[in-house]
Amino acid sequence: VGAATGLVGAGGGFLVVPALVLLAGLPMTVAVGTSLLVIAMKSFAGLGGYLTSVSLDWPLVAAVTAAAIAGSFVGIRLTSVVPEKALRKGFGFFVLLMGAFVLSQELPFPAAPIILGTVAILGTAAATCLLAAKDRCPLRSATPIAARAS
Repeated sequence: VGAATGLVGAGGGFLVVPALVLLAGLPMTVAVGTSLLVIAMKSFAGLGGYLTSVSLDWPLVAAVTAAAIAGSFVGIRLTSVVPEKALRKGFGFFVLLMGAFVLSQELPFPAAPIILGTVAILGTAAATCLLAAKDRCPLRSATPIAARAS
């Protein structure tokens, strides 16, 4: 993850979480929490380095921070409802969508809309399956996380 971060400037949670799940064997929720803590510590260190040399738009900083905090509470609530298997699949689709978006920015015009369109269709199909087809969706696991913990 560090090599990918240094090489292409990407490596935040979308690489750390799969690494923790696949290589360390952590459950998805623990991997996400661990990743968020690491990202927060790196962000505070980076902020400390920039505070003396960069002028920040503090109202924008406050708004983005408030939205991130609110979103984290929504995410915490969703982890007790959405099965871990679905979280893994959804996260995979999110990474796929982000990768397609970055790739589309680098390709010439005719290829970019085709890639984004294909990924959008696949993502919509997966979201529909997860949200609408509840019991029949192959992306869902049979037991919610909350039920497994008890």
